[in-house]
Amino acid sequence: MRLDLPNDYNLVSAERLLCELALTRAGSIVGAAELLGITRHALKRRIILHGIRWDRDAGRLHDPPGDVLM
Repeated sequence: MRLDLPNDYNLVSAERLLCELALTRAGSIVGAAELLGITRHALKRRIILHGIRWDRDAGRLHDPPGDVLM
């Protein structure tokens, strides 16, 4: 898996991107949390913090991350 992170070394941007990628790959908050090595509660806090729009019923992001190779 190749991951192209932003060039600005911004940790907030990188954390948001990793959360979005894990959600997209896993399809669920529980699975994404396992991929990230954090609890589902910690991931939920990050989803709220970063304003990630997660469609729980469909198991996908409302606005998927762009220009990222997985």
